[in-house]
Amino acid sequence: MTVRLDREAFIPVRVADLVDLLCHDTGPTHDTPLHEGDQTAFRRFADAVGEHVHHDYLRRLRRLKADYDGFDPDCDLLDLSPNPADVPGKLDDLFDQFAHLLQQANYRRLSREELEEIMRGASQWGVDMRVEWAAFEKLDVYVRGLTTGTRIVRKWYRLYRKQEVQVPVFSRVVVMLKQREHKAIGKGADTKHVFLKLFKDIPRNDVEMLLPATRIRFGLLDKLRLSGTGLGTLGFVLYRLASLLGPLLKVGTMLTTGAIFGEMFGEQGLVVLLAVYAPLALVGGYAYKTYASYATTRQNYQLQLSKSLYYQNLDNNAGVLYRLLDAAEEQVTREVLLAYFFLWRYAGTSGWTAAELDARIQQHLSARLGVQADFDIADAVAKLERAGVIEQVGDRLRAMSLGEATARIDEAWNTTNDPDTRPTDKAAVG
Repeated sequence: MTVRLDREAFIPVRVADLVDLLCHDTGPTHDTPLHEGDQTAFRRFADAVGEHVHHDYLRRLRRLKADYDGFDPDCDLLDLSPNPADVPGKLDDLFDQFAHLLQQANYRRLSREELEEIMRGASQWGVDMRVEWAAFEKLDVYVRGLTTGTRIVRKWYRLYRKQEVQVPVFSRVVVMLKQREHKAIGKGADTKHVFLKLFKDIPRNDVEMLLPATRIRFGLLDKLRLSGTGLGTLGFVLYRLASLLGPLLKVGTMLTTGAIFGEMFGEQGLVVLLAVYAPLALVGGYAYKTYASYATTRQNYQLQLSKSLYYQNLDNNAGVLYRLLDAAEEQVTREVLLAYFFLWRYAGTSGWTAAELDARIQQHLSARLGVQADFDIADAVAKLERAGVIEQVGDRLRAMSLGEATARIDEAWNTTNDPDTRPTDKAAVG
């Protein structure tokens, strides 16, 4: 079970379930259920809102898909247009569009300073990595939902026995990046396309593991083990050299006098060869052993990384686009329905201020769903005002009747579907 550590605008409930919840609302005293006719009328209103928002996001999908196609590393269609990376401002515009989309889906962008702070020290898997920032032409990391999760670790001071620990976890992480030529990503790496990655349940200190162009930093125990192997090798070589000091001195004398060429194939030849080559063989053999130990440790870390991310990768590239658009569409629909419902159901003819509406919705979400949400009241009210289903008198908000509100949503739907008009400023609740 995860425990949410932050308050965010995201409301973790499906739109269909939210509509059912509101239709069966019985009021603060639990004795004033909605009449069947009102339930039917509200469901009709919810359907109208859902269709209108879906249509608006369908148009956004088409635009985003067209803009991303040229940057999509998985696209297998012929591209007859110029390379979008060569069009000034095209890459920046794509990143800006995704930033707006992720904001509507209630993701938060991590700044470079936040990323560097998160990436200090080893991850929850005991892997410490260094990010080569210069390998990225553009890099954005977005997160949503800071919770706590359980991880299994093994500590040396507990004799490597399994131990459960509570760690801060991001429910969702989105990585959007474009690489540039750099030794950290190797020759032949893809520097043309924009990569999109979506992950779930990533420990806060493991975000660095999601990025390319990273290098493993070994922990203290690994450094001690590797350096211990190296020191042991050096000590053994010095010992062997000391035992061969006599033959080595003789080789030196023979080299200075030229006598080595006469002795090389004589009785002393074998001693000479051993004196010269045995230490070299020892140094080479133990150097290889040290390198093999280093390579094995690195391989174990990479295997641990692959295992941990296998079940946490939700989608890639264009698939991330579809998921995010769907998440943003659902979030907008939830906000609009909640704001309208509480104004219509409880505010009466005198209406409520935005702060009163915000407080009532948050109280309801906490009581009925156990969700501590920081409801985005300003955005929801703005969408309802554009749709013309609520009005503001002074600082107070009042809702139209269900029948009139549904008619206005339908009118806005028809207007935005009219190919001769299609005014974007009248995209009511999008």
